[in-house]
Amino acid sequence: MGLPSDDFVVIQKGKQPGEPCVININCPDKTGLGCDICRIILEFGLYITKGDVSTDGKWCYIVLWVVPHSSSLILRWSNLKNRLLSVCPSSLVSFYFDQPSTHAASSPVYLLQFFCLDRKGLLHDVTQVLCELELIIQRVKVTTTPDGRVLDLFFITDNMELLHTKKRQDETMEQLHAVLGESCISCELQLAGPEYECHQGISSLSPVVAGELLRCELSDKEICSQALSSDMAKLKKASVAIDNSLSPVHTLLQIHCADHKGLLYDIMRPLKDCNIQIAYGRLSPNTKGHRDLDLFIQHKDGKKIVDPDKQSALCSRLKVEMLHPLRVIVANRGPDTELLVANPVELSGKGRPRVFYDVTLALKSLGICIFSAEIGRHSTSDREWEVYRFLLDEDCNFQFSNLVARNQIVDRVRRILMGW
Repeated sequence: MGLPSDDFVVIQKGKQPGEPCVININCPDKTGLGCDICRIILEFGLYITKGDVSTDGKWCYIVLWVVPHSSSLILRWSNLKNRLLSVCPSSLVSFYFDQPSTHAASSPVYLLQFFCLDRKGLLHDVTQVLCELELIIQRVKVTTTPDGRVLDLFFITDNMELLHTKKRQDETMEQLHAVLGESCISCELQLAGPEYECHQGISSLSPVVAGELLRCELSDKEICSQALSSDMAKLKKASVAIDNSLSPVHTLLQIHCADHKGLLYDIMRPLKDCNIQIAYGRLSPNTKGHRDLDLFIQHKDGKKIVDPDKQSALCSRLKVEMLHPLRVIVANRGPDTELLVANPVELSGKGRPRVFYDVTLALKSLGICIFSAEIGRHSTSDREWEVYRFLLDEDCNFQFSNLVARNQIVDRVRRILMGW
């Protein structure tokens, strides 16, 4: 009955440098599979140049052409294959009989704690090591002491599920010591205790800051004030259309929008949350900075999307996700200056991959030190958000009170997050 599970995923590497690698996934289907796959690809730092997906409702076939976002990226293709296999339904039996597949227990959370002398770019360098080791940052608390030392608490999980072994722990500590160097005073790794629950939330957002950060869409006035105005204006030209005339059983969803890093994930995420199934889809290559995506979709119960209100709600939701997938502002926090970044969380509870990595990279490139940082969740009436807060060190070349300087920070952070 079909392929052995190990053959569900086949990766063909490019024959020439810079040539896309082709990922073939041929496995039982499930609602939200496309979202899970795109999330993993984004997590590995890969960019989808084009893609095709088709399914008969029971078995799906997906082909994605991918390239690394960065030439310096260290890719472990066997690990990518294993991660993709982990989200494929394990057998046809569980699918055909509509039984829930068996999921592994939640990964244990570990606390990585280190105390060292501070320096510019330190937080990003540590984050890069964790990303390369496939250790996922769940929460973080960074504090700088008055004498120029930093205490960092990283709550992490291991995608390879090996952090309980001495070999994996030794590898992690060795690479961390290599990047921390002689500035390291102490570095410890252990299973997280009750302190993890204490760091689940974040310092409360004021209503004004929350309103600015989490609004559905930037106003025209704000776009004109942004250093990124031309790109933001391009984002606003996205179109989402629904057509029920071309198929007797499927609704055609047509999307035209500006390209950005994680675009396909941002489209698949709301479809998964709304229990929308994809029967056929094609993502076109980038053309002058824009992408076209055609999807034949239906409700989980196999029916077309014909209700006008549901059509309108779906189109509006997709537009919001494409126009404004990541929120970035600079605000005052008392006498200090704070950078805030937010992204919506999947209904499954998963946040967006590599956000902390990208933000710390942007601040390192600007020569801005991070006085303190934290990751937490913030709930609004209709969804949950992952919020990243960075108190910026005033000792740099930026005058944070200057609007132009603030726009420059927002510009750089947003560009790296969006892959522009």
